[in-house]
Amino acid sequence: MHRKGIFAVNTESELVRNQRFIGMLARTEHIVRRFARGLLPGGEGLDDVMQETALEAWNQFEKFEENKARGSHDDFACWVCVIARYKVMSYQRDRSRDRMVFRGELLAELADLAMDDIHNREAELCAVENCLEKMGEHSRRLLLSVHRCEDSVAKIAAETQRKPRRLYYQMNSLRTALLDCVKTQLSQDLVDG
Repeated sequence: MHRKGIFAVNTESELVRNQRFIGMLARTEHIVRRFARGLLPGGEGLDDVMQETALEAWNQFEKFEENKARGSHDDFACWVCVIARYKVMSYQRDRSRDRMVFRGELLAELADLAMDDIHNREAELCAVENCLEKMGEHSRRLLLSVHRCEDSVAKIAAETQRKPRRLYYQMNSLRTALLDCVKTQLSQDLVDG
């Protein structure tokens, strides 16, 4: 057995498992941080809660993977948010002697609302991704060019021999079409769900 950072690695499969956990945690950390921040008045103790949450998630990751294999858990972000909820409650309980904190019932209600928000944001993100996939490559590139450092409307205009102003008009139309597509997909998901 050799040590790699804080993780003890016995086999190649454990290394792969460690990398999978770190990757999943890195992709969802901003979601969990936003969730925990919403439960902590003023954000005090957020870093401590996040550290405790990450450690507990690592300790319980094998159980998460077992449940996922059985189909009972497939959302890592929500699973880690549940852990964060309990870590916030523990943090609040430990500090309740020192200052005013949220009561448990209020904290539970805030956590439930935040979980609903996570589900809504994930549904919106999926809808945006699906609608972007339906667009042609040129339209998608033009629409996303304002969000990429290496691309711009001016660059696309020079490549296509078109005036930038026309591309901006086209971009506005694409934004409207994307919004309509997302709204349609979300309303369809509500009907199907």
